[in-house]
Amino acid sequence: MPLRDRTVILVDDGLATGSTARAAIAVARAEGARRVVVAVPVAPAATVNELSREADAIVCAATPEPFFAIGQWYRDFRPTTDDEVVELLNR
Repeated sequence: MPLRDRTVILVDDGLATGSTARAAIAVARAEGARRVVVAVPVAPAATVNELSREADAIVCAATPEPFFAIGQWYRDFRPTTDDEVVELLNR
């Protein structure tokens, strides 16, 4: 899907260092996105602050301290299988 002149919303299960989000922001910008928004449920405050200089907006539900890993903030952090994804998309 072309990104030129569109608002791109990048969604992830959380941010730790922000390196993956930083790369995705760079790709969206290189593809001509008009606006880039990052949306995550949890991240360290420092990472949110750093990425706010690169994204147009960051939506983050929680910035708990101390922050050691994304998975610590989930009851169930098992990977979603391909079959589960296909089933959800078919719904």
